[in-house]
Amino acid sequence: MNITRAIINLSALQHNLQVLKKQAPNSKILAIIKANAYGHGMIKIAQNLTGIYGLGVARLNEALVLRDANIKTPIVLLEGFFAQENLPLLVKHDLQTVIHSKQQVIDLLEAKLEKPLKIWLKLDVGMHRLGFHPHEFQKTYQRLERCKNVQKPINLICHFNCADELDNPITEKQTQLFKEQIQERSGLHSLASSAATLAWPTSHADIIRPGIALYGISPFADKEAQDFSLLPVMTLKSRLIAVREHKKGDAVGYGAQWTSTQDTKLGVVAIGYGDGYPRMAPEGTPILINGRILPLVGRVSMDMLTVDLGINCTDKVGDDVTLWGDGLSATLVAKYIGTISYELVTKLTSRVELQYI
Repeated sequence: MNITRAIINLSALQHNLQVLKKQAPNSKILAIIKANAYGHGMIKIAQNLTGIYGLGVARLNEALVLRDANIKTPIVLLEGFFAQENLPLLVKHDLQTVIHSKQQVIDLLEAKLEKPLKIWLKLDVGMHRLGFHPHEFQKTYQRLERCKNVQKPINLICHFNCADELDNPITEKQTQLFKEQIQERSGLHSLASSAATLAWPTSHADIIRPGIALYGISPFADKEAQDFSLLPVMTLKSRLIAVREHKKGDAVGYGAQWTSTQDTKLGVVAIGYGDGYPRMAPEGTPILINGRILPLVGRVSMDMLTVDLGINCTDKVGDDVTLWGDGLSATLVAKYIGTISYELVTKLTSRVELQYI
C-alpha cells in the first residue's frame, strides 16, 4: 500500500452535489470533471455522479477515456474540438462541443457528418480568452442555425472572469450582456461555474457548471467551503517516517534555509514535490498531525518534508499526517503557499494513490 494517498470521500461528493442543487433549484448541473476530476479520479467521480445533466471536460481525450470506461452520461467539450478531423469522433461518441472560434465554425460548415452535433455557442462577455465578441455573435449564430451539421436549437454559453470577487459588479454586468445578446433564443443557457453558482443567483439559468465546489473546496480566497456547507472530498495523507531530536541553532534541509531557535523534535513526512506537494511551500505552511496544526520547516524536497513537532511531542513513526482536506482546508494551505487550491489538487502525481471511501 502506498504511504502517500489521497482519500476520496464519495459521500462528501454526493453531499456537495445536493448542496449545489439546493443553491440553484431551477437549474440542471453540468459537473466539471476535467483535469482528472480536479485530481480526484475522473472515472470514479463520473461513476458516482447521478441526477445531473452531464459532464464537462476540457479536451477530447478526456471524453474518450470516459466513453472507454462505459460512461454514457452526456459529455460537453468545454474547449471544443481542435481540428476538423476530430468531428467524426464527436459524432461517433455522442459528444457535445463548445464552439468558440471562427475556425471551428468553418470546420463545422465544411464537414461531412453522419448526423448533426449538439453544440454550445460561446459568447465572450469579458474574459477575452475564448468566444465570440458581441459584435460578431449574432452573425455567427445565424450561420450555425443554417448549418446541417448542427442540432437545433443551439445552446448558448459564456464564462465569467471575476465571479470569485464578491464586491465586483462586473459579473452582474456580464450576466446582463449575455441576456441582451441571446434575445430569448431557445436552447439551453449556461453562465455559472462554482463561484457564480454560490454567489450570483441571477446567473444560474438552465445549467450551472460547478467544478471546484463539487469537490468541497471554496472558489473564494477569503471564504471557506464550510461557509457554504460544502465538505472536502479529498484528504491528502502521508505518514511520519522519522521523529528526530533537533538542537537549537541546527539547520534542516537543502540550502539550510531554516534554523531552529530552540531545541525541538522534527518529524519527517514521506511526501514532496515528486508527489505534487509544492516545492515553494514556505516555512509555517500548516500541516495536521494528531489533531495539531504544525508548521512546515526547511525546504520541501522531492520525497520528503519536515515539520517542527515541538520538544514535548508524543508523535511517533507511522502516525498519519494530513496535508490538506478533512481538518485542514486546501484553501488555507494554498493561501500560505501563495497559490490557489485548484493548483494543489490538480498537480498531484501518479505516485499518490487514490483511495475511495
